[in-house]
Amino acid sequence: MEDGRVMVDENVAADGRMRCSWCGRDALYVRYHDTEWGAPVYEDRALFAKLILDGAQAGLSWITILAIA
Repeated sequence: MEDGRVMVDENVAADGRMRCSWCGRDALYVRYHDTEWGAPVYEDRALFAKLILDGAQAGLSWITILAIA
């Protein structure tokens, strides 16, 4: 910028990795984003576990489910 400030892409974390804005800085969300979010799952047991977690999430915040899992 002309006034000397540097524009920072809010989706680039301090470690240089691109992340969605929804995960913020919470360690559980960051780990989930980096290891699970958007990663295809093909194994039956893993798919079933995701289905159960999604069902268990009804009425709870996702961070609560991540903390339990």
